[in-house]
Amino acid sequence: MDGADIAFPNLGIYFASLPKGISLGGFTIAFYGIIIACGMLGGVLLVRWQAKRTGQTPDIYMDYALYGIIFAIIGARIYYVSFSWDFYKNNLLEIFHIRGGGMAIYGGVIAAVITAVIFCRIKKYKFALFADTAVVGLILGQIIGRFGNFMNREAFGEYTDSLFAMRLKTEQVAASSITDTMRQHMTTENGVSYIQVHPTFLYESLWNLMILIIMLLYTKKKKMDGEIFLIYLIGYGIGRTWIEGLRTDQLQIGSTGIAVSQVLSGVLAVGGIAFWCICRLRKRKVENRA
Repeated sequence: MDGADIAFPNLGIYFASLPKGISLGGFTIAFYGIIIACGMLGGVLLVRWQAKRTGQTPDIYMDYALYGIIFAIIGARIYYVSFSWDFYKNNLLEIFHIRGGGMAIYGGVIAAVITAVIFCRIKKYKFALFADTAVVGLILGQIIGRFGNFMNREAFGEYTDSLFAMRLKTEQVAASSITDTMRQHMTTENGVSYIQVHPTFLYESLWNLMILIIMLLYTKKKKMDGEIFLIYLIGYGIGRTWIEGLRTDQLQIGSTGIAVSQVLSGVLAVGGIAFWCICRLRKRKVENRA
């Protein structure tokens, strides 16, 4: 279909008109924000269900949710600004312009975990058990939230003509995200230019959905508290290491050309596997002594 805002031509899927937000009384509400809010709500509801399923009181997770969400948003912004400092150092007021974009999920995750550690110490609640329960809500929020990137036409990968290739109007995409390779394969129909890219938002959402299913199935089979959280660290780390390598809007470490999220993902995956093995060995030794 010619003129579609977003299309998956090799799948025969076309979205003829897909605005980035809605206007109410002259004020524009971005679909990105609406989707992120839905992700948060969905995550909270899933955590409540998981808490009941594992014999816990959901109220403690509701008490945490307000703090966790607020600090996660702050952390996501700080992370993004920190690795985009060359721009923000000369535009300090832009740091507070969140509606203009610029949030990094890893910053949100790090802030949420730190908040959870402090919260559990204050409440005298076992962190490993808390993390096992809360993490299913976190990853559901990520699954839903990635569709905010879809609506914003951002966080995509390099040019591709694969089965899942996504076609976008160049006028609706940030110029900084368009690479030379994309320009070489750019097409024009009726005066409108298009690029065709990897829908990395979709890859990550589907990958995370698989991890979520594994975590929910494994919950009743876990041998010790903390294993569900480790599955998240390992699974998400492996997937993000691959997916981050496809993206064209990477936050990089200085001028090294190295994607910070790709490095962090690899560290989390390897560290998670190592820590899980160590915990299992310690548990086995304790059981053998008993």
